[in-house]
Amino acid sequence: MRDGEQSPGAAMSREDKLRIARALERLKVDVIEAGFPASSPGDFASVKAVAEIVKDSRVCALARTGDADIDRAAEAIKPAVAPRIHTFIATSPLHMEKKLRMTPDQVVEAAVRAVKRARQYTDDVEFSAEDAGRSEMEFLCRIFEAVIDAGATTINVPDTVGYNLPQQFGEKFRYLIENIPNSDKAIFSAHCHNDLGLAVANSLAAVMAGARQVECAVNGLGERAGNAALEEVVMAVRTRQDLFPCDVGVDTRHLLACSKLVAAITGFHVQPNKAIVGLNAFAHESGIHQDGVLKSRETYEIMRAQDVGWQDNRLTLGKLSGRNAFKQRMSSLGFEFASQEEMAEAFRRFKELADKKREIFDEDLMALVTDMDLSQANERIKLVGMKACAEIGETPQATVSLVIDGEERSATAEGDGSVDATFKAIEAIVNSGAQLQLYSVQSITSGTDAQGEVSVRLARDGMAVNGSGSDTDIVIASAKAYVNCLNLVLAARAHAAAGV
Repeated sequence: MRDGEQSPGAAMSREDKLRIARALERLKVDVIEAGFPASSPGDFASVKAVAEIVKDSRVCALARTGDADIDRAAEAIKPAVAPRIHTFIATSPLHMEKKLRMTPDQVVEAAVRAVKRARQYTDDVEFSAEDAGRSEMEFLCRIFEAVIDAGATTINVPDTVGYNLPQQFGEKFRYLIENIPNSDKAIFSAHCHNDLGLAVANSLAAVMAGARQVECAVNGLGERAGNAALEEVVMAVRTRQDLFPCDVGVDTRHLLACSKLVAAITGFHVQPNKAIVGLNAFAHESGIHQDGVLKSRETYEIMRAQDVGWQDNRLTLGKLSGRNAFKQRMSSLGFEFASQEEMAEAFRRFKELADKKREIFDEDLMALVTDMDLSQANERIKLVGMKACAEIGETPQATVSLVIDGEERSATAEGDGSVDATFKAIEAIVNSGAQLQLYSVQSITSGTDAQGEVSVRLARDGMAVNGSGSDTDIVIASAKAYVNCLNLVLAARAHAAAGV
């Protein structure tokens, strides 16, 4: 979660992190690295909030080797059932000389001191050698041996700039494990970036060589070109059990739902041909492929679509369907409702959608509950009415009605198009002063009656938030996304004012 959030433009609010943390917990991931508490008061509050609600996964906080960072991380994860502190320092000659301006001896001393201090707070301490992919092997052996002696229980070997090749990275792990005298006292971990498109391949090579933890992100989010994609690593290990000497405990049926939620919150949509969670991942158009799959699925599919959250049949629910059938279908898609009220609201929205749309697909349902989850978060502003007019030769116009803290307000505005006019009408009411940084649209399913999913990013005072909305009418979906963004902006301001 922490490294995924570092994707440019993917910053998440505390509420966003809580929703994703719950999804990761349902996925049964072993460790959730929730954030970097010393980086900002907001990140500290987010990590602490995640630590308070997560019960079944370890909650980890990142820290540099300074005492203040370690103490801040410890305070943030104090409520966790299973807390972990992850401390790091750069170990490559380039980083030590140019960035840290420290000698190798000083780096080892700082690493050992940090691990010992972290052990005062928890017996689960991870140490990372930043830029290990370009570090000297003998120095890595030296520093890893020292931090294990100091109490580190997990040793992370990051390919920070995505420079390594799979065979090279696997050999690095094999050498470290075989040549560090106390390597048996720690779990070795891989953390790979995707600058050369090799993050997943490098991670898997590390596992084959003895790594038993992989640090990865849903949808491959992360700095620059991203990190290893969680869903790809998990399914590679699970599918090729004939080769891997280990397995994963992830409940793969929730992979798709988690991917959809992360995409909606961050505004980073998954390309159709993305492995595992892309729309075309289990689609067959070639006649030869279709014929083969009809005769035997295994001819062109190496895993079952249902095992990662997809359904291989179209949804047969419609506007006459009952609550029980709806609830069972949502459960099969990996969505469980927290209360009867939440179930009733989702069913109401389903009925509204069924009145608009002839055919409803599983993707429509996933978008429906994700949109509901996003819109209900800190919903001080509600979209209650809108009308948009566009005519050739005339300036587009939109009228929007919002309820803000219980008071209804309306405004009309003109724009370059219906969406532009709608956004200007909303701003005429709210006057947020935020700048629109991103606007993207994608179709959830095929057909002219398909729902459109809109992502919006607004920025103000150095803070950026992402909003999402879906509807069969793209202008209404755009308004929902913009209002969702504004609610997140208001929530962030309220937390800042409260000092949390």
